[in-house]
Formats: sequence, structure tokens, C-alpha cells
Amino acid sequence: MQALLAALPLLATLGLMLGARWSAGRAAGAGLALGLGLALSVFRPEAASLPAWLGGLALEAGFQTATILWILWPALALFHHQSAAGSFQQLREAIGRLTPSPGLQGLLLAWFLSLFLEGAAGFGTSAAIVAPLLVALGLPPLQAVLMALVGHAAGVAFGALGTPLLAQQSVTGLPLQPLATHTALLNAGAAAVLMVALRRLARAPRTDASPAGLAAPVPALAALAALLAFLLPNLALAAWVGAELPTLGGALLGLGLMVLGLRAVAPRAEAAPPLEAAGLARAFAPYLLLVALVLATRFLPGLADALAAAEWQWRLDGGFGGWVNPLLHPGSLLLLALLLGCRVQGRPLASLAPVFRASALRLLPAALALLAMLALSRLMLHAGMVEALQAATVPAVGGAWPMAAPALGALGSFVTGSATASNLLFASLQLETAHELGLPASLVLAAQGVGAAVGNLVCPHNLVAAGAAVGLAGREGELLRRTLPACLAVLLTTGVLAAAAIAGHT
Repeated sequence: MQALLAALPLLATLGLMLGARWSAGRAAGAGLALGLGLALSVFRPEAASLPAWLGGLALEAGFQTATILWILWPALALFHHQSAAGSFQQLREAIGRLTPSPGLQGLLLAWFLSLFLEGAAGFGTSAAIVAPLLVALGLPPLQAVLMALVGHAAGVAFGALGTPLLAQQSVTGLPLQPLATHTALLNAGAAAVLMVALRRLARAPRTDASPAGLAAPVPALAALAALLAFLLPNLALAAWVGAELPTLGGALLGLGLMVLGLRAVAPRAEAAPPLEAAGLARAFAPYLLLVALVLATRFLPGLADALAAAEWQWRLDGGFGGWVNPLLHPGSLLLLALLLGCRVQGRPLASLAPVFRASALRLLPAALALLAMLALSRLMLHAGMVEALQAATVPAVGGAWPMAAPALGALGSFVTGSATASNLLFASLQLETAHELGLPASLVLAAQGVGAAVGNLVCPHNLVAAGAAVGLAGREGELLRRTLPACLAVLLTTGVLAAAAIAGHT
């Protein structure tokens, strides 16, 4: 009975979003109110002072929300800044000069540019930007949206400079490095499945009256090269650097490798015009500076040690607490990269005021949703509700949990519209279940993270945003039917890989 009561706040949140179509923030607020009532009347957490316990909950949720928003705000500001400068259109034109094949051009845009934007900004920006660029290549709008959605999903686990993973780590307290490594390994299997789906889409015949299309198949070798060009640096960055750069750096380095490969195999007589590397480097200077700053703060011994000393922690009675390093925080590095990049590009710093304002306005609903989700997550953990849920779930699922963990993550993203919110909602439950079953916690949380990432393929928020960008408003149901098979294939693959990895670990 206690387990059912403990599940009610989650069920209410999910039900209100699915059934009543409430926003994530509004539904989580209702779930939070219900959870608070249950915590005080049924679970009755042990605390010397109820006001102090409630204050600790509020402070912990608010603190964690602020640390996440400090990544998203400058990330979105950088995205708006680059959009206004025409950098992404410049990249599309450069890819068009790189290869005459429309199919390969579409695959490169849908894969590398979608991944790059996901790694740099997240927040649903990638599909909404890339889909119109694919339409400009001559793709039918439906095909363009599907390719952009499938391409970006391979990078969501480390999107927005690792925000979903950093949020997961902040809730669970697990060491970040093994969590990043295991997530990247499981995500490699997901990326392979998504590349297969993307290649099938890139060779699909025309589906409407568009005068062009990508009916010619993309060579399997080219698709494999694009997959490996992203995965190799992605895995290396996750293992050696951490959560911030695997998607962003993997996309940048992967595109560079593909450019070199395509230039090497192109016949001399048909070689593409110069790619104007200096102009592209200047156009993307803030992102290149961001990569350099992350690497410098992680690997320059004197600098890394000096900045690490700035870490600040706080603790309260009742198990409440948090930590942050304001100098090493991804948001601080993003802001510095934006300011320096603006100067490199010769743009006045005053031009940043409107992009910061636009980013703040766009983040306001997300901020409320994040706060509500985090408050619900922390309430359920500190009130013992997660423990009650875990005690009932473990005997029912048992050793099959590694197969179920990715599906739970995808469900969270489908309902909340965010891999970060899904991780915040379910990370504590995944952690407690892993401990109860004696499973490696970082592998179980990695399965949750990859499942949450691929859930972005089917979440209504992304379908609406990407469809509206190319005039497909109202056809979200058709998009869902077309993306669902790829999502299910990734979940099955991730579950099998997680189970195999856990079996090998034990």
C-alpha cells in the first residue's frame, strides 16, 4: 500500500501531462503538492523541525535548479548569437561545396550539425534549425524533420554541455567520470541504430511534390565513416575529459575527419572549391574557444588545480546539501567563450544584450518546470518515498531491471519533453534499485540517461517544434508514428547492452 501511495505523485504528474495535456511545470507542481501532503500525513519524515526540513528541501531544489539554468542560459544566448550572425547557414553552404551528392549533404547536416547544436545548446534547438536547412537542400518537409530528429538523438545524453548527465550526477552524487564513460559506451550502440535509421531516411524516395529528393542511396561506407568519425572522439572525450564535450567535441572533430576523408577521396578534377576554413573558424570562434577552455581547465595542471580550489559546498541537518565550482562550471565557461568569441568576430558586446534577454524569456517556463521537477524528486527521496517504491519494484522486476531502465528514462522524456527532467525525476529511483539488486549504479544510471536521450525522438515538444519550423503543424501524430520504431529499436539495443555489461561486470 505504501508503494502505491509513494507512486501517486509520479502517476499524477505523468497522468496530467498525458491525459489533461498540462505543461510539465504545472503537472509537476500538482504532483509536488500531492507528494507533500503524502509526505506529511503518511510517510512522516524524521526531522527535528518541520519548517527546517521544508526549508532544506526548498533550498536544495532551488540550488540545483540554479546550477542547471546557469548552463542553459548562456548556451541559448550563444546559440541565438550565432544564428543572428548566419553561422549555421554558412556551414550548410560549406557542406554543399564539400560533396555534390544531395544524399550525403543531407546526412552530414542531419548528423553532424544536429549533434553539434545539441551538444552546444540542447533545448530542442537542433531539429528546429536543421530541418529547414534540409528542406533548402530539396528534401520534402516530412523527410527533413525525421532526419533532423533522428540525427540529434545520438547526442542528447551529453547535450547542452552535458546538462542531462550533470543533473543526474547532482541528484545521485555518483562520481561523474565512470558515469560519463558508461553512458558514452551505451550511447555508442544507440548511435549505431540511429545511423542505420538515418541512412534509410536519407535514401527514401520523395514523399510529396517537392521537385527534388534524396532518392539515391547514401553509400554504406560513408554512413559508417560518419558514425565512427563522431563516436571515436565522443568516447575518448567522455573517458578522458568528462560530461561537457562528448557531443559538442565529437561533432566538431567528427565533421573535421569527414571533411578530410571526403577531400582525400574526391577526384582531383572534380575537387570541391576551397572550404574557406579561416572564415568558418571565425564564424564558429565561440564554440572553438569553448572547447579550448574546457580542455585547459581540465588538463593544464597549474590552472586546473588553482580553479579546483574554488569549489564551494554547503550542508544542512537532515542530509540536505549541494556543491558547485563557479570557475569550472560549464555555464561560466560558456559565458567566457561567448564574450571572447564576440570580440574575435568583431561584433560589439552590446549585441549580446538582446540575445541574453531572448534566452531568459525562453527559459522562464523551463525554469519553473525544472524547479518543480527537482522539488518533487528531492521530496520523494528525503521523505522515503523512493525507498518505498524501490522496495516494491525490485521483487517484481528483479534481474530484468537493466532491460527496463532505458524504457523508464524514455517515458520520462516523452512526458516531460526533456532528458534532463527525466533524469531528475527517475535518477534516485534508478540508484536505489541498483543498490538493492547489487547492480553497478553507474551502468544502471547510464541506461536511464541513454533511454532519456532517445525519448526525445518521440516527445511531443520536439515533434511540435521541429514540425512547425517547416510547416508541418498538426502532423505530429504522423511524425510520432515514423520515429517510434527507431526509438523502440534503440531502447531494446540499450537494454541488451546494459544487461550484457552488467553481467560482465559481476
